[in-house]
Amino acid sequence: MTPVPSPGPLDVVVHSGPADWWVILAGLGPLAVLTAALLAFYINWRTLKQRTAADKTALDQKREADANALQQKTEADSRAEWWRRTQWALDRALDPDEGTKALGLATLEVLARSELARNEELELFDIAWKSVSGDENGDEPGPGSGEEAAFVDDHHNLGENGTTDEDSSKEVGS
Repeated sequence: MTPVPSPGPLDVVVHSGPADWWVILAGLGPLAVLTAALLAFYINWRTLKQRTAADKTALDQKREADANALQQKTEADSRAEWWRRTQWALDRALDPDEGTKALGLATLEVLARSELARNEELELFDIAWKSVSGDENGDEPGPGSGEEAAFVDDHHNLGENGTTDEDSSKEVGS
């Protein structure tokens, strides 16, 4: 075979005119992707910041509501226990035994000083004190006062209808 002579020099012609729009757009592609990524990062960061603030506010409100609920429950439980003790003391204050009555009245006096006692209950204490002592002023008649303790519906203490228990009671079997 015969050798083929090498080709001659090749002329390269470069046209240096304005580039087409798609070539320019293809060159700006990486910049557009970077801009979109930065914009997405900023939007997500703002959303996360807003959600974090909203969650913190909601958590603070829940803590406050829980603290208020616990305080109300504690106060209600304390008042319920105070009332249970008051009922016990009232029962003792109305007992015919003088020692038991004194214990009940002393307990009522202590309970009346509690911050749990409301005005209505203090008024009930006054009424109970008057009924136990049999005196309008709440002073117990003493041995030197010349008065005897009044009993409900005795001859000196008629009921609202002007009768005593003896007027309306009958002995069974007679």
